[in-house]
Amino acid sequence: MSPASEQGTRFPGGGAPPRGGVYVGLMSGTSLDGISAAVVRFTPAEGARFHAELLGFHVHEYSAGQRERLHAAMTGGTARDYCRLAADLGAWLADAAVQVIGEAGIARADVRAIGSHGQTLWHEPGHSTWQLDDPATIAERCGLPVVSGFRTRDVAAGGQGAPLVPIADALLFAGDGWRALQNIGGIGNVTIVPPDGTLASVRAFDTGPGVRVIDAVVHAMDPSLRYDDDGRLAAAGTVVQPVVDALLAEPYFAMEPPKSTGRELFDADYVRRLTDMVAAARPGQSGADVVATATALTAQSIADAYRRFMPEPVTEVLLSGGGARNGTLRRMLAAALAPMAVRTFDERYFDGEAKEAVAFALLAHLHLEGLAGNVPTATGAKGPRVLGMLTPA
Repeated sequence: MSPASEQGTRFPGGGAPPRGGVYVGLMSGTSLDGISAAVVRFTPAEGARFHAELLGFHVHEYSAGQRERLHAAMTGGTARDYCRLAADLGAWLADAAVQVIGEAGIARADVRAIGSHGQTLWHEPGHSTWQLDDPATIAERCGLPVVSGFRTRDVAAGGQGAPLVPIADALLFAGDGWRALQNIGGIGNVTIVPPDGTLASVRAFDTGPGVRVIDAVVHAMDPSLRYDDDGRLAAAGTVVQPVVDALLAEPYFAMEPPKSTGRELFDADYVRRLTDMVAAARPGQSGADVVATATALTAQSIADAYRRFMPEPVTEVLLSGGGARNGTLRRMLAAALAPMAVRTFDERYFDGEAKEAVAFALLAHLHLEGLAGNVPTATGAKGPRVLGMLTPA
């Protein structure tokens, strides 16, 4: 078969398009809200593309104690702490899978495999990436094969190990024109997809903070809150634009793609710096002003990335992830990205919060078919690679 640059919508790495099947996808993101669990049926469509039918979706919310254990593991811990957390996380992931399969009304025998992303504890592009997971526990409790550890092979091949969602964006969600699929989870990432979903033309990268910084300033203002519900706090505040401008001078924003980032950059020190800068620039400011400024940072960092790094004639932006539920953030983005049409992913397809779980279900599917799951133009890897490791049922 032709190399990826010549094969249009065919899969990189060779082979015929895979058959369809029912899969479960499990995703735990940087926002630590919970485990997104999806049951999806893939049906081969035109070329190498698929139709994805979402059969079930559930967010298995973390308890305060679970969230605290995961957060603590990102900053330190003993070997015993990590050992026990991995086993416990495996059980939580298995519980999420069992629940969503039951809610979807699908027999386990009809599920071909589970694709589990695990929880990223550390991501250092160019060197290493670590997703905590226990696929053996998931396989044992669910009685199903599990594909996990998707990012490490791309890193070993010289890639960033992220973003990995672009192959799903291309094979499942290409439109009639050039389209940007903007996920706003803890971190923001965009995939730029041509009309026919040609993999060689797909590009993707992390735009910067998603809701990670917003959630942190909200929680600091009121420990009883985990996020800004529909952007109400931001709407009540005033953006301190000089602070946004100063923060956009962070070198990450000017780096050429491919690139990826995470909590390692947009960490607690970064959040404190933003808060202190707002206080210094506007004495007597309200907590809502800090939230509004953090929200503007996310919106303007996305718009800035598009201006710098998106030469394609994109006409439509589809928003997914928790940030798509934030009305103030959506309005800021629509203003910053005009005349592009900004819509939620839900308006075109299914619940946008399920999108990343569906992507990891697809990656499990590609693994079982022996087909590459990375998009080298997005990650910077030396070439297409089959991603993940299989734990049999």
